[in-house]
Amino acid sequence: MKVAALAGGVGGAKLAAGLQAALPPGDLTVIVNTADDFDLWGLHICPDLDTVMYTLGGVANPETGWGIKNESFDALGMLTRYGEDTWFKLGDRDLATHVLRSARLRSGELLTSITAALSNSLGIPSYILPMCDEPVSTMLDTPAGKLNFQEYFVRRGQQDEVRGIELRGVEKARSTAAVLDTLAGAETIVFCPSNPVVSIGPILAVPGMREAVTSSPAPKVAVSPIIGGRALKGPADKMLASLGHEVSATGIARMYEGLVDRMVVDHADEDERNDISDLGMTVLATDAVMRDEPDRGRLAREVLGFAGSLAGR
Repeated sequence: MKVAALAGGVGGAKLAAGLQAALPPGDLTVIVNTADDFDLWGLHICPDLDTVMYTLGGVANPETGWGIKNESFDALGMLTRYGEDTWFKLGDRDLATHVLRSARLRSGELLTSITAALSNSLGIPSYILPMCDEPVSTMLDTPAGKLNFQEYFVRRGQQDEVRGIELRGVEKARSTAAVLDTLAGAETIVFCPSNPVVSIGPILAVPGMREAVTSSPAPKVAVSPIIGGRALKGPADKMLASLGHEVSATGIARMYEGLVDRMVVDHADEDERNDISDLGMTVLATDAVMRDEPDRGRLAREVLGFAGSLAGR
């Protein structure tokens, strides 16, 4: 059963890991946001790609959800000694990923093939695809001026009000053949519980992507990242509110109206079932909090069962 998952951030990576555990090797492809990519100290860093890759590879830091477990930070300490502002925490082993990626990009290799090579080296049985090979940058309009996503998210600690979003360069991007083939062949498409504005939104904004999703006859299931009116991790709730969206599972459903036909919400939001159903979506209410690995697997199996992907297994 071929499953395509759209993901970004820690929540998306967690569900992707659950899906990988629930499916036979090779049946899962994760299409990942790259609009939060940026350059630092001459290195091209892909935070969402790496979070998904490290999580599916079993090497992610379980305490943070990002970075590599049992990491050291000696290189960062030396950069600090040299007087650098080390606001973005790059671990020593994490640096190897960025060094190799950056060198291969400079040699002309595409991000899609680089990601495949790195994933294979980590023994990942699933496929991880960047949303596109062209550079796209999420720029946030705030009272402090235009900020790229990592400046807002990491350097400034998500304290700025987000008044608008620009996906710089997205008009020049193109959905890759690998992404289009994945969506065309998918028997289920899953929208992971990622920020709908800065994780799933950029993926859908890549020219050709939204059309590929809507034209697929596969069941499309979205898992709400908002539970009980708040995000469990990250700034999604504050960002949705400042941009004029309703901060609720129903608000998420409205953003995905016309794209998905099934919605997974937490038991805490079961009273929103009728409002979401009125948007043309079938609703599954369950425990949507992924506290640990068993939770990831359970939720993934429920999502796949809801889509009919586990029928007969």
